Amino acid sequence: MLEKRKAAIGFIFVTLLIDTIGFGVIIPVLPDLIKELTGGTTGEASRVGGWLLFAFAIVQFVFAPILGGLSDRYGRRPILLGSLFGFGIDYIFLALAPTIGWLFVGRIIAGIMGASFSTAGAYIADVSTPEKRAQNFGMIGAAFGLGFIIGPALGGLLGSFGPRVPFLVAAGLSLLNCLYGFFILPESLKPENRRAFEWKRANPVGSLLNLARYPVILGLVASLVLVYIAAHAIQSNWAYYTIEKFNWSTSMIGLSLAAVGVLVAGVQGGLIRIIIPKFGQKRSIYWGLALYSIGFVLFAFATKGWMMFAFLIPYCLGGIAGPALQGIMSSQVPANEQGELQGALTSLVSATSIIGPLLMTQLFGYFTTTGAPVYFPGAPMLMGAFLTLLSLILAMRTLMSFVSPKH
Repeated sequence: MLEKRKAAIGFIFVTLLIDTIGFGVIIPVLPDLIKELTGGTTGEASRVGGWLLFAFAIVQFVFAPILGGLSDRYGRRPILLGSLFGFGIDYIFLALAPTIGWLFVGRIIAGIMGASFSTAGAYIADVSTPEKRAQNFGMIGAAFGLGFIIGPALGGLLGSFGPRVPFLVAAGLSLLNCLYGFFILPESLKPENRRAFEWKRANPVGSLLNLARYPVILGLVASLVLVYIAAHAIQSNWAYYTIEKFNWSTSMIGLSLAAVGVLVAGVQGGLIRIIIPKFGQKRSIYWGLALYSIGFVLFAFATKGWMMFAFLIPYCLGGIAGPALQGIMSSQVPANEQGELQGALTSLVSATSIIGPLLMTQLFGYFTTTGAPVYFPGAPMLMGAFLTLLSLILAMRTLMSFVSPKH
């Protein structure tokens, strides 16, 4: 049984790794593609990029609970494969886009089908023992990290052949990943652990109301919402910020994101397996959120390009918080509600991706235009630090009475 569990986690790790590489290759070239289609400046492109993320997020907000409920009914495998196929179609739309409108169509398709990471979370919950869930959730972060070592570096290289080439490569990787999963990935949800699909629970409000039965989950969900909004200070602005402030090329952006990948993979794939058992889930959450906040402040006031690399260290060390949060929340619900939990969390991520990109890209665009009262590209990072500190306070209040297992 132990060997089967390890093999299943290995399968999901490789699937997510390929998926993340496909996502990572497009990041360095997306600003150039938007500028090509609009003829605008970097600041204007960042605002369009924010609306693209908004389109993806609002559709995913609606569909994530539906896919979570379907995975509880029919299993994780078909939902995961459908998600990978949808991403492949999305990247084809992006690669061939003659106008900005096509970019939005592609993002909407991806939002409908984008359940790969939430379904992977439910998959890992299915095959993990309660005491190992937090560490195994770290495998999602490790796959994300390694994908960001390879993906953005590859994207920066491919971008030299044109801003559309990386999108074609991403499409190929996603479709190959779907094919790989079709032949290799086993089903994780046993028939006796499945539940009937209910429309009243397959919507963002219904899934959250059902989770309201678990007070610890509600408090931590609110904490996560703040973290996810804050994260868009980096996620939605990294390429625009480094181009504006340090005049980085697509190759340098790709290299920096590869550095992010190395650090995230190290933290999520290795360090949390030492820190969480040693310090417990609660303290891991507290330290992780504090380090996130410090990282945001350092990014905001960086004056040299090399500082962005150095300041990645405390920021990425903050990644110990995520698996610990997921581990605690997953331990609160039964096996036949893991898909619903992960779907609800994905829906919340999408909700924050409706707010976060618009908030952070508009802040960046405002403080980099000629009409701004002060030129300060780091404004979104300071907002991120503030929101993360609020998240830390809320998590501490929620977990006051929670006993954190160390093993």
